[in-house]
Amino acid sequence: QVQLVESGGGLVQAGGSLRLSCVGSGRSFEFNTGGWYRQGPGKRRELVATITPGDVTNYSDSVKDRFTLFRDKAKKTMHLQMNSLKPEDTAIYYCYAPFVGLYYWGQGTQVTVSP
Repeated sequence: QVQLVESGGGLVQAGGSLRLSCVGSGRSFEFNTGGWYRQGPGKRRELVATITPGDVTNYSDSVKDRFTLFRDKAKKTMHLQMNSLKPEDTAIYYCYAPFVGLYYWGQGTQVTVSP
């Protein structure tokens, strides 16, 4: 079965940086497309970043110019580089990817940004 595992979250002060990683596993699995979403306490789920098979990325307005999504297909990994972090970025971050008609996501990784 396909499995996605996120890592890289933690505590960071405002203005700092973190790099989140997502590792996929499973027969024939590839990050042909996918992305990241997050959900903060008391907030609605927000799609943060997406990437197409052609490596076209899109970002939500709240993270644009601060976050960068990239992937290494050979290693079946996808990353989210987060710079200039703000307290409002505090959330659980999830990676996701579709594969053979189903959407998969990981267990999430907690990002907490202190003021």
